[in-house]
Amino acid sequence: MQPAKINYKIYQGSTFQETFRWESETKVYVPISAIAKSAPCVVTTTTPHNLPIGWRFRVVGAGGMKEINSTGEEYHLSTLIPTTTTVEINQVNSLAYTAYTSGGVVEFNQPVPLTGYAARMQIREAVDSPTVIHEATTQNSQIILDNTNKTIQITLLANVTQAFTFSTAVYSLELYNGNNVIPFIYGNLTLVQEVTR
Repeated sequence: MQPAKINYKIYQGSTFQETFRWESETKVYVPISAIAKSAPCVVTTTTPHNLPIGWRFRVVGAGGMKEINSTGEEYHLSTLIPTTTTVEINQVNSLAYTAYTSGGVVEFNQPVPLTGYAARMQIREAVDSPTVIHEATTQNSQIILDNTNKTIQITLLANVTQAFTFSTAVYSLELYNGNNVIPFIYGNLTLVQEVTR
C-alpha cells in the first residue's frame, strides 16, 4: 500500500483531531430502488449497502434524476435512516431535481476491516532525527481504531500540543498486525504558536 502524504498545521495549546478511513481497491455496487425528491436527499437501495457513517460514495447511472449522478463529486453518508437500505445525503437538496425513474447504483470502495490491527504515530523534527518528539498509539488511546465505523482517529489533546516547541516537524502513522506493518499516512507538521493562553 502506498501511504498518503498529508501535511498539517498544529495549533499549540489546542486539541488536534483527525479521522481517517482505510479503503480497499475493491469497488462495491449496490442497486438503487428509489431516490426521493427531498431535503436532504434520500436514496433507497434494493439490498443492505453496509456503508459506515461518513463513508464516501457516488451515485452512478440513476435514471430520470440525472442531477444526482456523480461526475467526479463524492457524497458522504451522514446517517442511517431508518434501515441499512437507506442512504441520506445531507449535502444534497433534491427537491428541484427531475423525478427518479429507475436504475443506478451506489458505488464505493469496500472498507478494510480494522480487527486485529493496532496503530502508532511518531513526530520527529526530521526523518533522520533520533529524538521522538511525541508518540501516539492505540495503547495510549491517542489513536482509536473503530471497526464498526471503519475509522482511524488521532487525538492530541491541548496539554500535549502545548508542550510542542518545534517550528516544523515530520510524522508518520502505520497500522500493524503482528509482523504485518502498513504505512498509512505521513507528512510535514507546522506549529502555529498559541496567542490566547
